[in-house]
Amino acid sequence: MFNFEEELKKLPRKPGVYIMRDDKDVILYVGKAINLHNRVRSYFRENIGRGPAIDQMVSLIARFEYIVTDSELEALVLENNLIKENSPKYNTLLKDDKTYPYIKVTVGEDYPRILFSRTMKKDKSRYFGPYTSAAAVKDTIELLNKLYQLRTCNRVLPRDTGLERPCLNYHIKQCLAPCQGYVSKEEYRQQVAGALEFLNGNYSPILKDLEEKMNKAAEELEFEEAARYRDLLSSVRQVSQKQKITEGVGEDKDILALYQDETEAVVQVFFVRDGKLIGREHYYMTHVPENNKPAILQDFVKQFYAGTPFIPRELMLQYEIEDAELIEKWLSERKGSRVYLKVPKIGSKEKLVELAAQNAKLVLSQDREKLKREEGRTIGAVKEISDLLQLPLTGTARMEAYDISNINGFENVGSMVVYEKGKPKRSDYRKFKIKSVSGPDDYACMREVLTRRFRHGMEESKELEEQEMDQEYGSFTKFPDLILMDGGRGQVNIALSVLEELGIDIPVCGMVKDDNHRTRGLYYHNIELPIDTHSEGFKLITRIQDEAHRFAIEYHRSLRSKTQVKSVLDDIPGVGPARRKALMRHFKSLEEIRQASVEELMEIPEMNERTAEEIVTFFASQTGQPVVH
Repeated sequence: MFNFEEELKKLPRKPGVYIMRDDKDVILYVGKAINLHNRVRSYFRENIGRGPAIDQMVSLIARFEYIVTDSELEALVLENNLIKENSPKYNTLLKDDKTYPYIKVTVGEDYPRILFSRTMKKDKSRYFGPYTSAAAVKDTIELLNKLYQLRTCNRVLPRDTGLERPCLNYHIKQCLAPCQGYVSKEEYRQQVAGALEFLNGNYSPILKDLEEKMNKAAEELEFEEAARYRDLLSSVRQVSQKQKITEGVGEDKDILALYQDETEAVVQVFFVRDGKLIGREHYYMTHVPENNKPAILQDFVKQFYAGTPFIPRELMLQYEIEDAELIEKWLSERKGSRVYLKVPKIGSKEKLVELAAQNAKLVLSQDREKLKREEGRTIGAVKEISDLLQLPLTGTARMEAYDISNINGFENVGSMVVYEKGKPKRSDYRKFKIKSVSGPDDYACMREVLTRRFRHGMEESKELEEQEMDQEYGSFTKFPDLILMDGGRGQVNIALSVLEELGIDIPVCGMVKDDNHRTRGLYYHNIELPIDTHSEGFKLITRIQDEAHRFAIEYHRSLRSKTQVKSVLDDIPGVGPARRKALMRHFKSLEEIRQASVEELMEIPEMNERTAEEIVTFFASQTGQPVVH
């Protein structure tokens, strides 16, 4: 458990960024400070008048972390990047989100569009910016669409060509209507190329054209039109003054540094994307050689970048490594372009590496305490449960919990969740759709779930043994050291009965709840054992119980939604998923389909005459109207 008093004492009196998280590890708030020690501690003092939103945020904080920076300015840049990456709930509420806009050109589409965007994604689009004025960006997009007559719709082209009439923009000569096939792909692409030329900085032709149109409108006494061109000129000039948030070119690089003590080493990686520091991660290296930090760093580079999906153009390293040339060649082949390994010796780049090393040292010193707390929360909690039940469970024990979910017997389902070393092992979770019970009978449902789970495990184990294969290959072959039932005597007796029938000996205990549906104790050997509600063992049992319940409900909801999604159109012969989508794409609503004639239905490429007649007949039979052809 996070010890606030202890962690607050450790806060350094240095600039940096702090991150507040809730009990589900979700980021609540990211802030900057010139003095982390003073700023973070201020949240945990009584502070009248700071506002209900901050008070609520503070009440949800389960833990905090921080990144040390060289200056408050660096902290400001990092804070903004982390907020953009994570969108914390309370940053949005507390202050105006100064996120700079981009112009996005969807060059990956057959008929590209120019869009406004506040994020850059790794797609096939081209991005321009960031810019200083959102209004100017919108005006420029509008201008470019007008000048080059580009589409603004969301239709998927050429798939949707001709399915609908052209929009108003075509009729007022602001779109070439590729949706109707009125312009070839090549001609449209030439228009897009003109817009890209403008966005690349060639403003002269457009500025000249706008000035001519403004002057002509003024000469013809069209003062409103002249004023519109004047405003557009101003917007273009403002957009042309593009301003980068960070210094230097927008390159991708990783900054790596480590800190080592007697037994372990931590490698800190800062991730720089598009010239901006967006975050960091740390990684432990075990079995490390003494007094050979370059070798540790080299081993990390080889292992980490063998598995990561993205390799940046440059790795800035704390030390020279022996196989640098070979590793550069290997990484370049993996990336498909040149990758550089550099060890900065002077200037701001060296300071960034030093900053990563400082953070690595902080992580190593503080994570030792964190590791102890985590062991208490998991392995220590298992030990507490073992002592309470007087069972020889080890910290690595496997525990399975089961739950049933239904609504008045509708779609009975069961869940099995697995915990090992006091942590969820989600790869071993299992879902059961109840087959033998039609009504709301939780005991009968639980009997079926347990019988299927353990019988399947026994059968699998036998098959693997006959094939001389390892038992690990089975999905049900690994049996638990302890079974936890969501309930008291009744549920425990069901489990014991199933195990006895199958000849299996596994201890079973029930998680007994009070009138408020909160766990109050464990039922074991016909005795309800009280448990300290402040203990780590109790907290682990509660987490297991809640997880089994959540997993069962989630499965039940997914089955319900699949049942309810069935469309009226599915009842019509000849209408499958493809035709249903085509109908809704063409007519937009079920009522329009209901009113359509056979000829109108036949306008859809995916439709044939027989199915069109089936559709008309189906809806006519519902209303008693004659069939319209």
